[in-house]
This record gives sequence, structure tokens and C-alpha cells, in this order.
Amino acid sequence: MNIGVLGGTFDPVHNGHLLVVEEVRVWLNLAGIIFVPAGQPCLKAEGPFASVEHRAEMVRLAIDGRHHYELSTMEVERPGPSYMVDTIAEVQDRLAAGDELFLILGWDNLAELPQWHEPSQLITMCNLVAVSRPGYARPNLKKLEAQIPGLSQRVEMMDRVKIDISASAIRDRVARGLSIRHLVPDRVNEYIKQNRLYLRE
Repeated sequence: MNIGVLGGTFDPVHNGHLLVVEEVRVWLNLAGIIFVPAGQPCLKAEGPFASVEHRAEMVRLAIDGRHHYELSTMEVERPGPSYMVDTIAEVQDRLAAGDELFLILGWDNLAELPQWHEPSQLITMCNLVAVSRPGYARPNLKKLEAQIPGLSQRVEMMDRVKIDISASAIRDRVARGLSIRHLVPDRVNEYIKQNRLYLRE
């Protein structure tokens, strides 16, 4: 059984996340996708803007009723910074022998992989699925391979889907009083309104 893992701040989770993971799930015939909201992201320059409780609840609302998707709060519950290598190790512990993990990340994240915590260990534990993002160049695999030997054999490059939706643009629209109805699931839209998230002070 092959399982996908999508980590992120999900600040907020949006339709782009859902479209990409479904494309990956079908493409690689994955049995399911685990969404892992980050507790304390290590490489983010700013934010998260919503509390981890709000971010996890928005993911729960977004994937409710989709039986291939699952929410994990392991990073939320783990003290200290969120390291993907620890998350993958924790997911591995619950898998059966022969199961494979596929970590889904954007081209921008793949380019930053040498800065991650223990990237060489990470690529021995899971496969990577690098998904194109508008505005980001295709990562130079030759350069990354020189920094993380073995990487090129562990990564699938996916540019078949290009979703131009970003959490920062959604937060900006909310702050300016603009609609985000078609950018996020309906229940997430209602949750943001009810909890007055992303409004300017």
C-alpha cells in the first residue's frame, strides 16, 4: 500500500491543495493522503497567521467526507520545531512491511531541501513527489544531487497540474474584504468568517 504525505502550514488550506493531492493520488495510485499541519515551521520567514488549532480544524473541515484523506496532528502535538524527517519516521511506524511513503512538496520546497533537517536521511525513508508551482522554476536536480547524493533516484517531478492559488493571496483577499468563495472549500470559507481570521487589526 502506498501512502502520500502532505505537510504545510495550511494557513489556510485551499482548493489548490485538494486539486494537487488528488492529481498525485490518482497518478501514483496512492491508497490515501495524510495531511500534516505544521506546528512550528522552521524555514518560514513569517507566520503562521492563524493558530495551529484553527489551521488543523480548517484541514479537518476541508477533507471531511473524503475517504482517501486523513488529518494527522502529530506535528501539532510534538513539542519544538516541526521536522519532516521526524514526521515521516512517525508515519512509518504505523505502516505495514512493504508499504511506501510519498512526500508531496512544491518545486520551491524541493529547491530548499538541502536546508531541511537531515535531508539525506529523509530521502532514504520516503519517495518525493515535487509538484510545479506557478512562479517557481523547475529545480536543478543535478545541483541538488551534488548536495544530497541519491536524491535524483528518489524524486518524481510532476508538472501536469498548475494551480495558481496561494494562501498568502487568500489572506490578502480576506483582509481587503474580498470573496474567497471559489478559492477554498465552502466549510473553510464559513469557518474563516465565523472566527474572523486574517482580518486586519
